[in-house]
Amino acid sequence: MNVLITGASAGFGKALAEKLVAKGHCVIGCARRLEKLEAMANELGELFLPVQMDVSDTASLPKIIADLPANFAQIDVLVNNAGLALGTEPAQNAKFDDWMQMVDTNVKGLMALTHAILPTMVQRNSGYIINVGSIAGSWPYYGGNVYGATKAFVKQFSLNLRADLLGTQVRVTNLEPGNVAGTEFSNVRYHGDDEKAAKVYDGFKTMSGEDIGDILLWLIESPTHINVNRLEVMPVAQTYNGLTIAKD
Repeated sequence: MNVLITGASAGFGKALAEKLVAKGHCVIGCARRLEKLEAMANELGELFLPVQMDVSDTASLPKIIADLPANFAQIDVLVNNAGLALGTEPAQNAKFDDWMQMVDTNVKGLMALTHAILPTMVQRNSGYIINVGSIAGSWPYYGGNVYGATKAFVKQFSLNLRADLLGTQVRVTNLEPGNVAGTEFSNVRYHGDDEKAAKVYDGFKTMSGEDIGDILLWLIESPTHINVNRLEVMPVAQTYNGLTIAKD
């Protein structure tokens, strides 16, 4: 099958691409950093097609999809993995530009790419959309403000897609990971402060990008008559926070 992955140059996306190619699937690896994708193509071979894509540039996405070579033109699985968090400041101190960049990528980009690909899946009566959400879409935390709101959108959008696709064989899943190390997520969130990012994962065993890649692969290869609506995963060391109280 042909699988299009956004955010394929690192983290979950890179791990998934490698696993899919190893199983004989074709991967359209999309990301902003073409040099990283080309390095992956050199390693993975002809089953991996590197495509430079910035999902926040929504106007460019339909043409990129239309220009895919014939052997990659049919997209059987879309993995909307590109996304980011920026900052952990409380809302009153957050940078508005950071808020807008998260909305442009996590919400608008995901919407635009889904809109460009979904109609052909419905016409074929076959396909699978996997949106990579977050536990932040369900569980608020200090500094999560707009990032959590974007992932709440992804969750609800995924559920509403399921409702709209009733009567078709097109599947939709929202994968909602908790704490994951070994990706660039926290480095981006802390604007390149690698030392601060590393401290997020100190003192406990968390999940890895490889773990999430394995889960994504399992979803993709699951029986086509089964739909996993939502899948929330956390490391054992992480769980729900209690409700907090500010005392006088």
